[in-house]
Amino acid sequence: MLDMHQINHKISVKTNGRRLYDITPQIMQWAANSGMQTGMLNLYIQHTSASILINENYDPDVLVDMESFFARLVPDGDPLFIHTAEGVDDMPAHVRSALTQTSISIPLLNGKLALGTWQGIFLYEHRLASHTRQVLLHLIGE
Repeated sequence: MLDMHQINHKISVKTNGRRLYDITPQIMQWAANSGMQTGMLNLYIQHTSASILINENYDPDVLVDMESFFARLVPDGDPLFIHTAEGVDDMPAHVRSALTQTSISIPLLNGKLALGTWQGIFLYEHRLASHTRQVLLHLIGE
């Protein structure tokens, strides 16, 4: 019979405007310090204008290209949007968040997150202004 445990943690990420922020090191350190060897880590961002995702963390051009793609796909100030009370970047931020992810799950194997060779965990800030974003971590395992 397995002796399953659950632990939770919250990290705050200060952003300086729209871009992808690599949060891999602090999440990997927390998971490694959990004492668990096998399990599943769920990450959940508590915001509607930012997201969390796994992407390449080797070539920084990937992050630049991601933002270029989203800038063309969901431009700020698009006349299509009627929700503009919080600025021209707010509704595009909500659309970007809907097109990406608010939660991800990563297996924990042998006490380490099972990320691929070039994979990193990113908080994607979709607003132009600085914010402090909250990411909840929930690890279940043994």
